[in-house]
Amino acid sequence: MMTMQARADAHATTRPAAAHAGRTPPTDLRRERWRALALAIVVAAATSGCQSKSGASDVLDPSAIAPAGQAAAAAAQQASSATPGNPVPAAQGAGTATSATSSGPTSALAAKANLTLGTGPTKVTMLLPLSAPGSTGENGRKMYDGARLAMADLGDKLLTLTIQDTRGDSGYAKDLAVKAITSGTAKVVVGPSELAAAQHLAKLSGSKRPPVLALADNFAGGPGVYSVRLSEADSAAAGAAAIAGKGARKFVLMVAAGADSSAVESRVANALSIYGATLAVTLPYSPTDGGAKVVSDMGSLVEAPDAVVVACGDGSPAAVLAALKAKGIPGKTVTLIGTDRWLERPVDPLYEGAYIATLDQSETGPIADRFKATYNYQPDVNVAYAYDMVALSAGIASSAGPDGFNKQVLENTTGFRGSTGLFRFRSDGSSQRSMPFFKVAKGQLKLVEKSTSGF
Repeated sequence: MMTMQARADAHATTRPAAAHAGRTPPTDLRRERWRALALAIVVAAATSGCQSKSGASDVLDPSAIAPAGQAAAAAAQQASSATPGNPVPAAQGAGTATSATSSGPTSALAAKANLTLGTGPTKVTMLLPLSAPGSTGENGRKMYDGARLAMADLGDKLLTLTIQDTRGDSGYAKDLAVKAITSGTAKVVVGPSELAAAQHLAKLSGSKRPPVLALADNFAGGPGVYSVRLSEADSAAAGAAAIAGKGARKFVLMVAAGADSSAVESRVANALSIYGATLAVTLPYSPTDGGAKVVSDMGSLVEAPDAVVVACGDGSPAAVLAALKAKGIPGKTVTLIGTDRWLERPVDPLYEGAYIATLDQSETGPIADRFKATYNYQPDVNVAYAYDMVALSAGIASSAGPDGFNKQVLENTTGFRGSTGLFRFRSDGSSQRSMPFFKVAKGQLKLVEKSTSGF
């Protein structure tokens, strides 16, 4: 994959350490020049066809736009003067916000007091579970804080971002989402994070509706409804590609039977073809099989595979892994590849020796220092996803105007680079991402490669 990349500031998005090396902040004029450059890059790759050997188009360069401490300090100063009982008026702009706690995201009360950010001409609706209980609400408020930082960095004068609280209720989220895409006001909708609501949107037809950048986990996507988060298909494809890049040529895919199994198979096969490797056989399995049958079938159908990919879907991979271990896999001649969904449960001793391509939950690249300085807690991928989608919206609005949110831009094959790394959207609504590549060793993920992808 080849794209155009900004040469700004030593490629701060690909080398985030340079953004935090204590440099003297540039002048306001230089800052505005970088702001304009970074925003223009979003659409330039889609419309000009320019490319570079780096393989990534910069959605933005956050560290160049707002050097560490600069935008963050301004936002933090405004945030420090507000409390949940004394919120800053939303009309004061995206940089203003109610205060975050010292150990976590903004409170639900404070977030709901400040639901309109920015004063720009492009209207964006964002659907977040701000008041949902437990981790769902906490993640929603993290995404809220990520959106605020993106608005302070990029979107304040370009976007009017209206945030609506879905309460973590799928039915209510569906109603809000349908209203957002039919109101004729929003040029793009970011969210929802409720899977059932996103799936409902993907089933709707209509060519005139605005695009939706859905934040739901394990969402396959649909035409015009794009899956933002890492999917198991992408994780499996990236892991297989990394091993194929080391010389493996014959692969077996064991995939939990279900609606997503064909997507996993297609993505893994495509990724392997890039390296001249082949998917010898795909073996769907049912959790009721206990793992022994699918492993026995592999032995009957494939002689001496180089690698086995196990995509477990909603279930645990443990039964399949136990059956593989009884056959000596992983071993000296056969590599075992897992997916991000293995990590939805505690690391099992059966994972030992397996390779997994997944996003580092604690790594948010060039926005990390500014975010922590502003909101007093460490950002995670929830923050990064929200930041990237708001920043992408600001970039499109700057480069192409309010009517620039079209398939040509969003589905350009060059892709974009944000705080979560390289990503691009496909016509079927799925996304493709680059990500780190790990090996499970002594119950821990050990970094093998900083970046791999299945495209």
